Amino acid sequence: MVRSRRRSGRVRGRAGHRLLRASGRLLAATAARARRVAGEAVSASVPMPDPAARPVPPRRRHVRVRPGRGGRFVRSGPGLPVLAIGVLMLLIVTMLGVERVTGLRVLPDRFIAGLRPPPTQFPVLPASQPVGIEIDEIDVAAPVHEVGIAADGSVAAPDATRAQEAGWYDQGPTPGQYGPAIIVGHVDTNTGPAVFHELPQLRRGDRVEVSRSDGSVAVFEVDRVARFDKERLPVDEVYGDFSRPQLRLITCGGAWVGGETGYADNVVVFASLVRAR
Repeated sequence: MVRSRRRSGRVRGRAGHRLLRASGRLLAATAARARRVAGEAVSASVPMPDPAARPVPPRRRHVRVRPGRGGRFVRSGPGLPVLAIGVLMLLIVTMLGVERVTGLRVLPDRFIAGLRPPPTQFPVLPASQPVGIEIDEIDVAAPVHEVGIAADGSVAAPDATRAQEAGWYDQGPTPGQYGPAIIVGHVDTNTGPAVFHELPQLRRGDRVEVSRSDGSVAVFEVDRVARFDKERLPVDEVYGDFSRPQLRLITCGGAWVGGETGYADNVVVFASLVRAR
């Protein structure tokens, strides 16, 4: 009886020691994991400013001010020049609207060159070589013959002996086809004015009639007249628009510089086909 009690006491004592050792290992592992978690949390945390540091003041926007009445300061507005430009643009848009509604020309052509759209209604003609050109506003009535490409790669001008004739560039569309038909002419010669001497006097709305070899007449309406330095001619603008049947009348202009250049500029008339007969 006594022996059995002693044995059971020793068994309970051994079990208690094992339980204490297991509890100690569990506590140690838990403490180690807690330390690792704490270390990771510190290393992954976002740096915070020092609570004792002074706060950084917000950036202030600089506002221009000017002295007002009574010594007070007021914010400056857009300024008189900006307001004047705005009023002028509004006036131009309003007058363009008046022109569209009434059909009357209110604004000077040179003042708003390029702002008016070309006519929206137009025919399209089959290919037919031009044989004559008439422009009543500047008293032009001249035959048209073919010209090609000059030695420098530009559109060739008519021979000086044919200065009273115009030349159609035969590598492009004929007048009335889609794209810009090119007709060139001299402005003057050693003996006096040539066929396109008065070309710069044309204005928007003037008519240009081109007679064709098939017996038809292509009627164009001038959109605008421009002058370009020969060295900076906008090729795409002059030759590249194939959105509708168009006409380009080209001659020389500007200052005389001599040599192979002659006059420094080109005068270009932009016109759109409006009807045919």
